[in-house]
Amino acid sequence: PCLSIQETLMGKYGEDTKLIYELQDQGGELLALRYDLTVPFARYLAMNKITNMKRYHVAKVYRRDNPATTRGRYREFYQCDFDIAGQFDPMIPDAECLRIVHEILSDLQLGDFVIKVNDRRILNGIFAVCGVPESKFISACSTVDKLDKVAWEEVRSEMVGEKGLSPEAADRIGEYVQLHGGLDLIERLLQDPELSQNKLAKEGLGDMKLLFEYLTLFGITGKVRSALGKGLGSQLLFISALQVKGRRSAGRGWLLLCLVVEPFSAAHKDAGGVSCRFPQSWSLPLVCLSLQASGEKLRTTETQVLVATPHKHLLAARLKLISELWDAGIKAEMLYKKDPKLLKQLQYCEDTGIPLAAIVGEQELADGVVKLRDVTTREEVRV
Repeated sequence: PCLSIQETLMGKYGEDTKLIYELQDQGGELLALRYDLTVPFARYLAMNKITNMKRYHVAKVYRRDNPATTRGRYREFYQCDFDIAGQFDPMIPDAECLRIVHEILSDLQLGDFVIKVNDRRILNGIFAVCGVPESKFISACSTVDKLDKVAWEEVRSEMVGEKGLSPEAADRIGEYVQLHGGLDLIERLLQDPELSQNKLAKEGLGDMKLLFEYLTLFGITGKVRSALGKGLGSQLLFISALQVKGRRSAGRGWLLLCLVVEPFSAAHKDAGGVSCRFPQSWSLPLVCLSLQASGEKLRTTETQVLVATPHKHLLAARLKLISELWDAGIKAEMLYKKDPKLLKQLQYCEDTGIPLAAIVGEQELADGVVKLRDVTTREEVRV
C-alpha cells in the first residue's frame, strides 16, 4: 500500500527521514506515504514470515523534496526495485544484482556509465581510523555521500563547520574517500597499515574483493569501480551508485541514480536488492504480465534453466555458465550457495517448475560440455 504506519518508516533513512510525508487519519493514527519500495517489502517479509523470495516491483513513491522539473525531479515519481531476500553465501546475490543493472543500462543505450560500489563497513572503518567519534558516523556519512554532487572542499567545509569534525580528521578522511579503482584498490587497502587493523574495514574489504572476483566472472568489471565515499545516511551495508554520462544534475553533468543493496532483517542478513529512481523525463517501460488458466501445474517462475553443479568448489563454473546463458537471452538462475547439494538443486527445480537443469561437474569441465537434464522425465543429454 501507499500508506504505512509512520513508526515503520521513521529512522530508516538517516537525514532523509525529513523528506517523508507525514499524515494523520481521522482516528488519530499516525501514517506516512511510502518513501521507497524497500522498507514496505521488508515489512511484508517479516509479517508473513517469508524467508526466501526473489521479486521486482515498479510503483510510485513520494518525497517531500524541492521539485526541480528541469532535472526530472518530482515529489511523486516511479521507482523500480528488484530484490533477492534470504540467507545466502556472501556477495553472490549482490553480484547478480549488479549484473542486472549492467544489462539494463547496456540495453537502454543511455550512454557511457559506471557503477560505483562500496561497503558501509569500509567507510565506518575509515571514520574510525581517522578519529571520528562513532556517534557522528551517520551524519559524517551523509556529508561524504555528496561527493558526487559537490567538490571535496565543500564536503570538508560541511564536515568541519556543521558536523563538528576536526580539520585533521576531515583531511585524513579526504585522503581515503577520493580514491577510486577496482580490485587493485581493494587489494591495496587490504595492505593499508591502519585499515587492515580495523575489524569492520577488513571484513568489508574482504567481501568487496570477493564481489569483484564474481564480477570478473560475469565480465562486467570494466563498468564497476570502488568508490569509498559512497555510504548514504542510513544503516545500509552494501552500497552501489550509478552515474550515466550526458544526463544533467546539479552542477555535474551526470544523472545520479541511487541503487541500494541492503539487508532487510536478521532473517535476511545476506539479502540483496536494487532500487532505481526514474525521473519523469525518462520514459518508463512497464511490462504487463498475464497469466492464463490451464490444467498444468502453475509455475512460480519464468526461469527456463537452473545452472547446477554436483561437486564442491565449482561456483566459478556456475557463474561463468549462467552469465553466458543471460547473454544469450535465456532466463536462468542458480542457488546462492557456494556448494549446494545436487539433490537440493534438482528439488528446487521441481518445486518452482523450472523445466531444465544445466549441470556442470568436473567431468563436464574436462570434456568442455554441459549436461542438460529434463527435470520431469530425468532424461539427460551432453551438449
